[in-house]
Amino acid sequence: MTDLQYVSLAVPDLAAEREFFGEKWGLIEVAEEDRKVYFAAEGRAHPYVIVLREDAERKTDLVGFSAGSRDEVLAIFEQVKAAGAKIISEPGPARGPAGGFAFRFFDPDGRAMEVVCESTPRSFRQLERGEAIPVGISHVVFHSPNHTALAEFFEQALGFRLSDWIGNFMVFLRCNAAHHRVAILPGPPALNHIAFDVSSVDELMRGLARMHENGIKLSWGPGRHTAGNNTFSYFITPNGNAVEYTSDLEEVDEETWQPQTYEPGPQTIDQWGTGRIITGNVPHAEMTPDKGLWQVPA
Repeated sequence: MTDLQYVSLAVPDLAAEREFFGEKWGLIEVAEEDRKVYFAAEGRAHPYVIVLREDAERKTDLVGFSAGSRDEVLAIFEQVKAAGAKIISEPGPARGPAGGFAFRFFDPDGRAMEVVCESTPRSFRQLERGEAIPVGISHVVFHSPNHTALAEFFEQALGFRLSDWIGNFMVFLRCNAAHHRVAILPGPPALNHIAFDVSSVDELMRGLARMHENGIKLSWGPGRHTAGNNTFSYFITPNGNAVEYTSDLEEVDEETWQPQTYEPGPQTIDQWGTGRIITGNVPHAEMTPDKGLWQVPA
């Protein structure tokens, strides 16, 4: 496994979500087919990072991860089968505008996932100073009724490595040098948020200002986490999806990294203390089970 590649979402108001991601958040629309809209980030080669379609209910359709080769896809497929996961589609041609070779499955909680290789990469560029837009997708955070078992699935079936824990309730997992591409919390099976890397804390603050100017309410932040040492500011999209601007995520040296268990507390999740000074700001909303669980993606 080489990276988190995309998240596909179903939303009741496609026009509003499309405007948010394209005109306010800073992604670029790169394709529209089969009633789905595809968005990429300017700073990385992933062909797309967000996919939107319209549905009566908000739900997570699919989470995509990239692999380095067909052999790796096939090896992960065997690991996923051995772990007892329900297969949606066996390895073969990938769906979507970027092509590739992929398979799909349900994780133990019922989230649909894809592992894909050989997607057509897109041209990307170095962002200029002052461009407060996503460089690329950073990570996803899930809730799970058995978060330790889900973490074990990601390690054993998908090849993720443990980076850190906060107490025994939040685990951070990596598939490349980034400290985490997936983190997992207890709770009903749901997607907590999708994070996007920006170039620096300056761009995070500029992005926060742009969100304010566009009437997008700050949900939590700005601040800096301890595990991963990344900055954060969280917002809610028009359809109720939580998204994050983050910067300075720690990189891991595979040869020397030793996972830590941080003591839970306000200073651990927000080491500056700035994220909790705004009245009403909360780090994580009450979650309900995702409406897309155990549903084959459209």
